Amino acid sequence: MATPTTTASGPAIGFIESRSIAKGIEAADAMLKRAAVELLMTTIVPRGKYLIMVGGAVGDVEQAMIAGLETVGKSLVDHFTIPNAHPQLPPAIKGRVKVGDIEAVGIIETSEVAPAIYAGDAAAKAASVRLIEARNQPGAKGLVVVTGEVGAVRSAVAAGVATVKDGMLVAEIVIPYAHKALLNSLIS
Repeated sequence: MATPTTTASGPAIGFIESRSIAKGIEAADAMLKRAAVELLMTTIVPRGKYLIMVGGAVGDVEQAMIAGLETVGKSLVDHFTIPNAHPQLPPAIKGRVKVGDIEAVGIIETSEVAPAIYAGDAAAKAASVRLIEARNQPGAKGLVVVTGEVGAVRSAVAAGVATVKDGMLVAEIVIPYAHKALLNSLIS
């Protein structure tokens, strides 16, 4: 996955989660035809859902999102636009980011993928933490994992949770002094 294009008014990320694979593919095509955006990710997740993420200048991402939302229609599960995505977000969406050590660990689990990615951006912006992942999990759930100093992790988790819509939060956990052996399971 590429990093979003950086411009004077960017980088921005737009994300659409569709309950229809076919409508998701059609929406991705419409987004790319509407504006000069980079296709950062498309993927099929369990329960037949389709995820689309584009990046680029804010105005281009906004136009692409309009086209995608018009096209996906009633198949929409969730969507968001982040005008200035945190630089840790794209790698955390792609996969687990390796970290050398952990102190506290914060986890946000959501019932859908989109709220987790949005929460991951908010968490990384709120405090000095390392974003390990913010992405889809088996069962089409979303998961955010951060590490850092205990107070920073608490602040990051609180900021991420604050962005999650009612009914979408499955769990929020802060492990103050995580066991060092936990590191391997978090980054493998």
